[in-house]
Amino acid sequence: MSRIVTVKTEVLKFNELTEEGKEKAIEKLYNINVDHDWWDCEYDDFKQVAACIGIEIDEIWFSGFSCQGDGACFEGTYEYQKGGLKAIKDYAPIDATLHQIAKDLQEIQRKAFYGLTATIKHSGHYYHEYCTDITVYQRDSQGYKDDCAGIAIHESIEEELRRFMRWMYKQLNKQYDYLTSKEAIVETIAANDYEFTADGEIY
Repeated sequence: MSRIVTVKTEVLKFNELTEEGKEKAIEKLYNINVDHDWWDCEYDDFKQVAACIGIEIDEIWFSGFSCQGDGACFEGTYEYQKGGLKAIKDYAPIDATLHQIAKDLQEIQRKAFYGLTATIKHSGHYYHEYCTDITVYQRDSQGYKDDCAGIAIHESIEEELRRFMRWMYKQLNKQYDYLTSKEAIVETIAANDYEFTADGEIY
């Protein structure tokens, strides 16, 4: 003869769990903040920062964060942006790396009479800064190695653009580390009012 058995389950808020239960809940929800396109806001910020110094980003890629060959890169164009150093200091007042990139680009452009432009294309199967083909031109010139700029100046532009890509990757890594931290996971649990069984399983 069949029978109905009612099983009662104790359901707890996160702060009602034991310390062991909390640790298990956090472990089980390790990816809760990164199981979607968490980088979208970072990408938007990168494009705004880049625009301050004359970089127009069309597409961004990255891979990370623990393997050789990980990194970030973008496709787009670059040209001198008047007032770029001031703009970047206004937008990101405490980021010394961005300030230096803007300052160095300005100085390089000064030597070339502010006429250098560049195109940046992704190349290869990876997504770090050296998986890019960067072509630098003197504005209104057909050739790449224009005498008035010099090969060294062109290479300096390439290096600054790649330094910006390294900065992007560092920001992505920093944000990923935060989103997967205990602090961020607990904040998400609280914001969504999750409930758990005593062993830390989400109910």
